[in-house]
Amino acid sequence: MKTSGLEDVLPLSPLQEGLLFHALAEEPETDSAGADIYTTQLVLDLTGPLDAPRLRAAAAALLRRHANLRAGFRQRANGQPIQVVHREVPLPWQETDLTRLPAGERDDVLRAILADERAHRFDLAAPPALRFRLVRREERLHSLVLTNHHILWDGWSAPVLQRELLTLYAGHGDPAALPPVSPYRTYLAWLARQDRAASEEAWRRALDGLAEPTLVAPGPERKPVQPEYRTVELPEELTARLVAGARADGLTLNTLLQGVWAMVLRELTGRTDVVFGSVVSGRPPEISGIETMVGLFINTVPVRVRLDPDLPLTEALGRLQDEQALLLDHQQLRLGDVQRIAGAGDLFDTVLTVENYPGGEAAPPSYDGIRVAQVSGQDAAHYPLRLIAGLVGGRLLVRLEYRPDLYEPAAAEAVLDHVVRLVEAVADRSGLTVSQLPRLSDDARALLPGRAAPAPRTHPPTPRPRRGGPAGQRAPPRSRRSCAACSPRSSGTGTSPPTTTSSTGAGIRSPR
Repeated sequence: MKTSGLEDVLPLSPLQEGLLFHALAEEPETDSAGADIYTTQLVLDLTGPLDAPRLRAAAAALLRRHANLRAGFRQRANGQPIQVVHREVPLPWQETDLTRLPAGERDDVLRAILADERAHRFDLAAPPALRFRLVRREERLHSLVLTNHHILWDGWSAPVLQRELLTLYAGHGDPAALPPVSPYRTYLAWLARQDRAASEEAWRRALDGLAEPTLVAPGPERKPVQPEYRTVELPEELTARLVAGARADGLTLNTLLQGVWAMVLRELTGRTDVVFGSVVSGRPPEISGIETMVGLFINTVPVRVRLDPDLPLTEALGRLQDEQALLLDHQQLRLGDVQRIAGAGDLFDTVLTVENYPGGEAAPPSYDGIRVAQVSGQDAAHYPLRLIAGLVGGRLLVRLEYRPDLYEPAAAEAVLDHVVRLVEAVADRSGLTVSQLPRLSDDARALLPGRAAPAPRTHPPTPRPRRGGPAGQRAPPRSRRSCAACSPRSSGTGTSPPTTTSSTGAGIRSPR
C-alpha cells in the first residue's frame, strides 16, 4: 500500500490567515515576478573551518525536525485556508564562492546576493517557503543566508532555529542533543479551545464609545512599498532613569512607550482618543514548551488611549496599563474580527513594537569549531508609520519606519525628534500632567502630512541623542522578532538594515 505524501492538515493562526490572504491578493501575473514584502531574511556570519556538506545535512535535519516548516498553504474550494504538511520536501540549498573575487568587491556582491534572494517570491502552495544559501567570503568566513516567507515563523523562533541548526551541525545531523519538539499544532489546538464569545465581549467593552479610527494617512488602499527608516540611540543615563522610574511606579517599559506613541498620534491627528496597533507575542505560558516552539504566534491588537489633559501623567499611564491588563487573555482574536466588533472599519494605520523578550539559555560559544560572529536581518512593513523600540546593552534603541511615498525624510525626522522629547519628558514626569507634555513646533508640524491644529511648544528644544539613517546604521534589537497582525487595509513590517540581531513585524490585511 502506497504511503501518502501528506503528514497533516492544519488550520492557520490568525496572522497566517492574513499573510496568505495578502500573498494571494498580491500574486504576480508571472512566476517570481516582484518582491513579496513579507519575504524576510536572516544572515549568520560564521567563522572557523566550516564543513559545507555537514551544514547542508544539518539544514535537512532541521526540516525533518519541524513539521510546520514543511507546510504548503492554500485555500479549499469553500475558501477555508489550510496548511498541508508534507512528509518530505526538497531542501532548497545553494552555495556561492566569492573567494576568487578581489577582496574589495566581495561585500558589494554579497549585498547583491541578499537583495536577489529577497526579490525571489515563494509559491506558498509548494513547500518549503524557505531557502538556504551559503556564501563563502574567506577561507574561514561564511555567511549563511536563510530567506523565508514570514508565514512560517516569527522573530522569537529565529534564535531557536539558529541554535538548533548549529547544534545539529555539531552533532553531524543527530537530533539526540536536542530536546523533543513541541509541535506547532499544539498551539493551533489551544487557539481552537479559546472562548471566542468572551474575547469578543472584552474587546467590545474596550472599544465602546470610540468615535472614529486613528489614521495618519487616510485614503484608498495603497500598493505596498519598501519603507525607509530613521534610528536613534538614547544615552544610558536617560535609559536608566526611564527604566527606574517605570519600576518605581509599577509600570512596564511597554506601557511608557505606548503612552509616548499615543501622544505622538495626538499631534499627528489632533485627537485625544487614539488607537494604534501593538504587537503581542501570542505565546500562552500554559502550553508546555511554548518558549522553544517554532512557528508564527504573534498578533497585532488595538491599543486605545484616552488622553485626559488634566490627569497626572503617572496616573494616566497607570490607567492605560490597567486597561491593557484586562485584555491579556483575549489577544488571540483576529484583528479583522476586533475591527468588525468596533464597527469602524480600519481602527488604525500605525503600529508600535516594543521588543522585550526573555533572554533564554546562553548559546555555546562554539559549535565544533564554528562561531557565530554576527546575525543580521531584513524585514518590511506597509504601515505609514511603525515605531520599534527595545533595550540593548543599557540603551534604548528606537527606530521609526515610514512609507517614503507618504513621508519625506525631514517629516520622519520630525516625528522621531518628537518621540525622543516625549521619552525625555516621561523619564522626568514627576508632577507633570498630560497637558504639560511637549507639543510639536509649528516648523515641525509644517513638514507633516497630518492635519492636526498648531499647538504651542511647552518645553524648550533639547540636544538630540545620536541617530542614523540607511547608511551604516545600527537598528533596534532584533534577534527575537515580533510582528504586527491582520489589518484589513494596512500591512506591516518595515525594512531593517543589517544589524547584530534580526526581527520581523508585520501587519497585514485579513479577509473580510
